[in-house]
Amino acid sequence: MILNGVMNYARFLTAVSSARKPSPIRMLTELQQRSPPSLISLAGGAPNPNTFPFQSASIQLKDGKMVTFDETAMKRALQYSASNGIPELLTWMKNLQKDLHNPPTISYSPEEGQMDMCVTTGSQEGLCKVFEMLVNPGDNVLLDAPTYSGTLAALQPLGCNLINIPSDHHGMIPAALKETLSRWDPLEVHKPGSTAPKILYTIPNGGNPTGASMTTERKKDVYELAQQYDMLIIEDDPYYFLQFEKPWAPTFLSMDVDGRIIRTDSFSKILSSGLRLGFVTGPKPLVDHVVLHIQASTMHTSTFTQLMVSQLLHSWGQKGFLQHIDGVIEFYRKQRDAMICSADKWLKDVAEWHTPSAGMFLWMKLKGIADTQQLIMEKALEKEVLLVPGGVFMINSSDPCPYVRAAFSLSTPEQIDEAFRRLSLLIKDAL
Repeated sequence: MILNGVMNYARFLTAVSSARKPSPIRMLTELQQRSPPSLISLAGGAPNPNTFPFQSASIQLKDGKMVTFDETAMKRALQYSASNGIPELLTWMKNLQKDLHNPPTISYSPEEGQMDMCVTTGSQEGLCKVFEMLVNPGDNVLLDAPTYSGTLAALQPLGCNLINIPSDHHGMIPAALKETLSRWDPLEVHKPGSTAPKILYTIPNGGNPTGASMTTERKKDVYELAQQYDMLIIEDDPYYFLQFEKPWAPTFLSMDVDGRIIRTDSFSKILSSGLRLGFVTGPKPLVDHVVLHIQASTMHTSTFTQLMVSQLLHSWGQKGFLQHIDGVIEFYRKQRDAMICSADKWLKDVAEWHTPSAGMFLWMKLKGIADTQQLIMEKALEKEVLLVPGGVFMINSSDPCPYVRAAFSLSTPEQIDEAFRRLSLLIKDAL
């Protein structure tokens, strides 16, 4: 158990990740980017941007303003950049994280777990690299039940043992987590050969697929258990900015006095999913290893994408960014309310659900239906309505599951209403 002390991050790093060393080519590239214009470099292997066919670009925003790239900016946008992200975007995002979460680790030394960040190609890349850094074959990994299918797809090839922690409409249940952890003695978690879990994964807001959001009290309880068993918590929070009620609940990052939180954020739900822009925030020793992994794989997130978003954020300022978020929230709140209205109209006798307080999903249990796989993937398709059967969000997707996930992000209220009308008929026929 570590309280306000220096954590031993080495025990969390896999042999493969720990053995990674900075790429000499990437080091030269980043050194050159930090050097004065007077430097004459014959070292870098970057292509000459004068040979690229693109000269300039202008992108019009919905408010009429422009994001522009002149010839000089375009040459930079089309060139290699630092693996951890372009400096101006990182600085903006670090200031945002400080203002939103006020992490205690901001003032720590790097060795103590000082908060650091890096840019990733969507939060999914960040998650995958964090998992590959931390998880060894045979490790026990704790996660919400049910959980995001992309997380399962990333973890299962690593050969770890996935242990589900039951959840309800308020997220992971601390009592269930405590019961699961009682299999291990917290005083023995550091002993060689201990099988105690090292990491816990959770989506704390608007969980995919359940729409569940964890309360402040539950987060505190979960964090205390993580302290007791010296676990890292992976706080996967792509729906943080889609919380419908204010004030927003404090994050795990805001509670992190030990430097045991690795947080992933995404711009996919609020700026663009196609731009593929995400962030990893966490203790510097661990973020540094994620950056090494990026150097050896994707090298860096698109420089053009980063510069475009950075220019947008700097023109907005933090106030303008949060005003944009308010507009996004209002849209999704109306979409959610439309779906709940249609569910009350058509499904209240054949299904049960809790109204989500964040995200873009409604998680429904169909009454009297033991498994929704055939109903959704065959019969519903015949009636031209599509939802996601709940089994795909379970560790063993072949187990019977009475749940379905409905997304309210894209369809119009009229389409949602018609889809639920058709679904209600299908359920009644099946019963």
